Amino acid sequence: MKRKLFCEISPLTYKISYESRILKRQITDQLFGRIAQEKSQTQLPYLIFSHQSLMRRGLRKVPIPVEEAKVANLKIAAPKVSHILIKPGETFSFWHLVGRCTEKSGYQNGLMVANDGELKKGTGGGLCQFSNLIHWMILHTPLEVVEKYHHEQVDMFPDANREVPFGSGTSIVYNYLDYRFKNNTNTTYQLLTYVGETHLHGEIYASEPQMDTYEVKAIGEHFASKDGIVYRCGQIFQYRYDQNHQLINQTLIKTNHARVAYDTSQLAVIKN
Repeated sequence: MKRKLFCEISPLTYKISYESRILKRQITDQLFGRIAQEKSQTQLPYLIFSHQSLMRRGLRKVPIPVEEAKVANLKIAAPKVSHILIKPGETFSFWHLVGRCTEKSGYQNGLMVANDGELKKGTGGGLCQFSNLIHWMILHTPLEVVEKYHHEQVDMFPDANREVPFGSGTSIVYNYLDYRFKNNTNTTYQLLTYVGETHLHGEIYASEPQMDTYEVKAIGEHFASKDGIVYRCGQIFQYRYDQNHQLINQTLIKTNHARVAYDTSQLAVIKN
């Protein structure tokens, strides 16, 4: 019989293990990390990229109260990140700025994706939309993503006015599943984030103009079935161009092979 891990013995040992991981990361960041934490209300001069993300998508699987809880959570979290400066050599940490999501802080029960890819409700649910937005902007800069996690390879919802490639999102859990990027350039960057009536908004500014431009797109996306299961397949690439729009390099960001969790009768499916 396989011996249980300490965290598997009981709910108490799981809680102890969970809290110890959080404490370990906090101590490590304090002692060794150069985590970005300075904010400035003075906006840096050069707009590099901006994006907005629809908050209420009206999906049948998502009840209206759950979507409204997500909006409420985003309204709390967005100001905690907005105006942060990421100076040369510093690392941005999503959870370092947002902190733990608790009912006492005003967070509500929003939608989360569990480890098995299933949907559940939890305090602070919906904040992955926030880290998704930040990640999409960072992919259009030379900033280096140093920590990022994916949800389980499950395509949960049919496309509804999709603006970014499927599979380009993030998975976050306080605080050991973080979203982090590092500034290895000589330029200071700044994030501005805010909630509007219908969209979550993000803008990234810099102290110097960005000479190169970036494009991120899905290549070879298709649906294929195997053993009666339909999968969404394809790859996501980041393309970097110089000032003359000549391709400098391309980078594979993600390879998708995600089980489709909704009705596929209207999809063009390749049978293997």
